[in-house]
Amino acid sequence: MPRMSRPRRTDPLLANSLPPVSRQWSRRAALRLGAGVAVACALPPALSQARFPERPISLLVPFGAGGIADLTARAVAEHMGKSLGQPVVVENKPSAGSIVASQAVATAKPDGHTLLLMSNGNAVSVGLFKKLPYDTARAFAPISTLGYFDIGLFVASNSRFATLRDLLAHARANPGKLNVGTIAPGSTQHLSAKLFETVAGVDMLVVPYKGSPAVLTALRSGELDVAFEIVGPMVPQVSAGVVRALAVSSDRRNPALPEVPTVQEAGLAGYNVASWNALAAPAGTPPEVVERLGRAVREAVASPEVREKLGKLGMRLAGSTPAELQALLTGEIQRWGEVIRRAKIEPE
Repeated sequence: MPRMSRPRRTDPLLANSLPPVSRQWSRRAALRLGAGVAVACALPPALSQARFPERPISLLVPFGAGGIADLTARAVAEHMGKSLGQPVVVENKPSAGSIVASQAVATAKPDGHTLLLMSNGNAVSVGLFKKLPYDTARAFAPISTLGYFDIGLFVASNSRFATLRDLLAHARANPGKLNVGTIAPGSTQHLSAKLFETVAGVDMLVVPYKGSPAVLTALRSGELDVAFEIVGPMVPQVSAGVVRALAVSSDRRNPALPEVPTVQEAGLAGYNVASWNALAAPAGTPPEVVERLGRAVREAVASPEVREKLGKLGMRLAGSTPAELQALLTGEIQRWGEVIRRAKIEPE
């Protein structure tokens, strides 16, 4: 009986061993697979990661509700939420030196979902405390400034000082007899007054009070000759004729008090102080996330609705790049550290 030949096995690795239809399907599949790999390799890292933001963002504010920092944070956060497609939720965590909120952000996951309302208070704290639980200059990824607000030099409506030159002349002729009111030691207002002493070369009696209402009461009663206070909350008092503004602290006039000169214009060259707010994330936050957040901040501070709302508080809105904010923070740490040393304020 003749032997029957066994059917030849098909080697799937040999293209010629496949039927024509199978060979055609194999080539198409290979092409589709190769194209898919090429597209995946071509995707930028930002698109290959999870979409940001993927949940609500927490914005920690180191001050109590209702203050100018809180109002600024809420106005900007509302606009950012619309831009980012996720709500930006403000959480107030007031504490001395802004430490509680700052530490919470410094130790948070660096994914852009936990942010800090940074201020010049963060820079001042470096010189006011012997040791902070974080390195202010390195623990955060700067995003953008939000804006600046000035300190005003205010006198009672019936004050004998009509101009800042009058006040300076009296201070120089009567060392230690000009009574100056500010809020708590180490505050921006207090340190602004101490810096004024240094730049003007005068000796003043700087008296810190528990809060702005107490400063205003002392000013109106004649207990104080002049008060250093944030412009925004004092604008209604100026409009009501209760107090007068002699000058504002920065190098440009404040939009809420356009007729009031700067300290430099009023006769004291070299004096320039402006408090500021900014946004920062934990160090290590991906650059593309920082860039996305920065874009949302700049859109917010440029929007007419935010400008109208915060302009009434005397705030000069201005966004920045992360590098510009880092340079501002570094410079402010150095400047206020020197003011604190000259004022002989002992770190806590």
